[in-house]
Amino acid sequence: MTLEALKSTIKDEVGVLLYFSGEHCSVCHTLRPKFKAVFDKEFSQLKQLYLDIEEYREIALDYGVFSVPTMIVFMEGREFAREGRLVSLQLLSETLKRPYAMMTE
Repeated sequence: MTLEALKSTIKDEVGVLLYFSGEHCSVCHTLRPKFKAVFDKEFSQLKQLYLDIEEYREIALDYGVFSVPTMIVFMEGREFAREGRLVSLQLLSETLKRPYAMMTE
């Protein structure tokens, strides 16, 4: 994936979850299935993209991601929420419920 392709995807989709992780980040690998399960169930229309910051260094830098895990949620092409390091799945889910419902009705 290129930076240009990602920006196009963010613009074209209803919403996008970017999950930045690292190959040697055990927390990233532990949280990812939990986030995927919640987003598959509660936010199924959000496109989920998982990016290794070493492989996609240009994209990580462009979005100001310097630590992992970092999640950025875009809605209607704009950054809506960002969580990093000490991530609360419950808090992020609560933050997204109402705007997601309004966008997908």
